[in-house]
Order: sequence, then C-alpha cells, then structure tokens
Amino acid sequence: MGEIDTDKIFTQKDGGMSVTRLEHITRIGVEQMGDLADSLDDIEVLRLENLDTDLRPPQSAINFTKQAVEDDDANSYLPFFGLDPMRQAAANLVGKQADQEYDWKTECVISAGGLSGILNVLLAILEPGDQVLITDPIYVGLINRIRLAGGVPKFVPLLPTDGGWRLDVEALVKLEPKKFRAALLMSPAMPTGAVFTHDEWAALINFCQKADCWLINNTAMERILFDGRKVIHPASFPEMRERVITVGSASKEYRMIGWRVGWVIGPAEIIADVARVSISNVVCQTGIAMGAAATAINDTNDGIAESVAIWQERHDILLNEVAELKAIPAHGGWSFLVDVSPLGYDGPTASRRLLDLGKIAATPMKNWGSQESKKYVRLVYSNEPVERLRGSGHRFHKALIYS
Repeated sequence: MGEIDTDKIFTQKDGGMSVTRLEHITRIGVEQMGDLADSLDDIEVLRLENLDTDLRPPQSAINFTKQAVEDDDANSYLPFFGLDPMRQAAANLVGKQADQEYDWKTECVISAGGLSGILNVLLAILEPGDQVLITDPIYVGLINRIRLAGGVPKFVPLLPTDGGWRLDVEALVKLEPKKFRAALLMSPAMPTGAVFTHDEWAALINFCQKADCWLINNTAMERILFDGRKVIHPASFPEMRERVITVGSASKEYRMIGWRVGWVIGPAEIIADVARVSISNVVCQTGIAMGAAATAINDTNDGIAESVAIWQERHDILLNEVAELKAIPAHGGWSFLVDVSPLGYDGPTASRRLLDLGKIAATPMKNWGSQESKKYVRLVYSNEPVERLRGSGHRFHKALIYS
C-alpha cells in the first residue's frame, strides 16, 4: 500500500497522559483507520471504517441552512439552551416515541450533537466512582465519556448468535443493582446493531427500578430498524417517565452529521442540571444548524424510511459477501461485527490484513467493551453503495482466509 507503514499505525500505543482523568481514556481506533485510509488516496479502498453516510439530508434542511447563513439572528450565542423551534421539535419527537408529553421549556436542552449531550448528562448525574451499566461490545466513545465524568463502566454482555445479538439477561440479574447510578443504553446499539426486544427492555427497566438509577437512552439510531421492527422507548413503560433521560441527534436518522445538533429530554429537575453543565461546556449550539434540524424533524418527507431500506439492502449484501466469516447480523443501525478469532486473528491484526491485502478499511474493536471486544472487526455499510459492496467477498477471502 505505497509508503504507508501500516504496522506502525496498528501497533502504536496511547500517548503520555499527565492527568489521572485521562488514565483510562483510550483511542477509539476510527481516528487511526480513517486517517490511514485517507492518506492512501486510493479510490479502490472500500471505506467500511467510519460511521458516515452518502445519503443526503432532507432537502428542506439543506434549503433552510443556506438561508440561515444570511440570517443575522443565527449568528448569535443566544438562546443558550437552543432555539425555541428546535426545542419544541425535539420535545415533540421524543414525546411521540415515548407516548409521553414533555414541556420543551423546562424538559429539553439542545446540545452540540448527541455525544456532547451524553457527556453533559453524565457530568450532571455522576459522583466520582459511581457505576454505570452499559452493554458489551459498545462504542468506546461512550465508555470514555463515562470515565471522563468520573464514572465506572460496568458491562453486561451482548451474546452473539447466528440470528443477531441478544442481551445476556442472566448476567444482568447477577449484578448488584444498588451499586449503580445510571444505565447508558442504546438500541440499535453501536457497533453491533443489536436491538432490544420488549422482554429485554423490561429486564433492563426492572434493573434500573431496583437500582433506583437513571436510564440514559441514546436514541441516535432509534428508527434505523430492519425487518419491520418497531421503536420501543423505555419511557413508555409504567413509572419510567421520571427515570429516563433521552439523548437524541440529527446525525444518523436525518443524515445531518455535519450540523452537530442533538437534544436532551427528561424530567425538569435533572434537565436544569444538564443545562448548567451545558452552559459551562460547549456554551451554545450552532446557530445556522438548529433551525435546519427542526425543519428536518417537522418534515413529513424526512427520508428516514427510504434511507433505512437502502441501509438494510447494503447490510444484507455485505453480510452475504462475508458469509465465510463469523459475522453477526445487525437488526438496525449502520454496522455489524465480524468475529475473527476462529481464523486465529485479533481485531487489529485482521484489520491490518484487510487493508494491506484486501484494500478494505475496517476498524478493530479493541477497547470497545471488555477484553472480548478485541476479537471483533467492525464493518460499516452506511457509506458505500451496493455497487461497491457487491463482489467484495473475494477481498475478505484474500485478506483473511487465503494466504
């Protein structure tokens, strides 16, 4: 692959850290793979490493953004907690999904993207040493944010099956709930594409009720569901409205990654604390982006259903291309995982071989959960058209099976 030293890229360690809060903050891996794939400047490289998408945002959002650039009101710090139309749209969206009503003035804060909102929530609810329940494997960025906020991530496994991922309910029951301050949950989850069933949600909710803890619901991909699955929102369960904090984003469902707009919805008392953190952190959101995100949410022609159909087709095609490998199907989202351990590899080794021998950029899952995560490689299907995914199986075979 030219003059790029891939061995150095895949083996470099986390750099020196001078403060204790960064002691357990690990690299996510995507930043390395993305930079490496970009540096190759090779159109033949199949870009399966990063959660981008080539599907366009709603046209109404694009049009609004163009107009907002010329709007002086959009060039302002105010209002600090989000434009009124954006807060109204977000509160209505979450309320519809949860079958609840939320007061946009007191129960909604707009954030600079979903992950910024999650960090703000964690900073608002955690004391140093508080435990946070999270599934395994899971996005390392969520794990890192728990640690940055002083929390301790505690994993409950997702179990791989031929039909997809299932929550390890038996392992969940064995945990001592009273030690937990929160559960940070995502369905569909990233990177697995795991979608909780009603019974799995019930088990998680039962755990949170016993723990008397918060349930942070990361809804970044809530409606990116395959095979007719329906949204199940934990706040719709009895006695859960006052326990659930919903964090959403325009990035995935509305394909508005560059706009950096998210929202936090929940009980007024805790949202007031989240607002205090927010104004001390990012301060305010992107003025020209919020109105566009509100427009997308309110647009009946938002393109979500059509996009989900395209993403599922890509998922199905790529899954078929890697049929020789131990791939675990996703039930939603933008990616699925391949277990490379039966082939004698760990994730970083397989990822390096895929790039060197197959011209496939794929992120190894080291640090994305427990030690078990390092045996996986993630394949993202949201950003490559079916024409490039079809026939890619020989590349995987060449890189991982034939030597």
